[in-house]
Amino acid sequence: MVSNTILWIWILTLAIGIILIFIRMIIGPGKANRTMALDTLTTVTTSLLIIVSIKFKNPFFLDIAIVYAILAFASVIIIARYIEKGV
Repeated sequence: MVSNTILWIWILTLAIGIILIFIRMIIGPGKANRTMALDTLTTVTTSLLIIVSIKFKNPFFLDIAIVYAILAFASVIIIARYIEKGV
C-alpha cells in the first residue's frame, strides 16, 4: 500500500497544479488555450479525486471521478465545437 506521506505529497502537488492551470485558464490569450486549460484542469481534478479515494479508502470517490470525467469530456467537446463553428 502507498504510505500516507506520499499520498499527501501527491494531493499537494495536484492542488498546486490545479491552481496554476486555473490561472492559465483565466489569462489565456485565446479561446483555444482556455479550452485546453479547461481540459487539463478536469483531468487533474479527476486524478485528485482518485488519489482522495485511495487516501480515505472510500470507493465512492471513484464513482464520482468516473462521472466527472465523462461530463468533463462531453463539455470540452461541446466547447470545442462551439469555437470551431461559432454557433
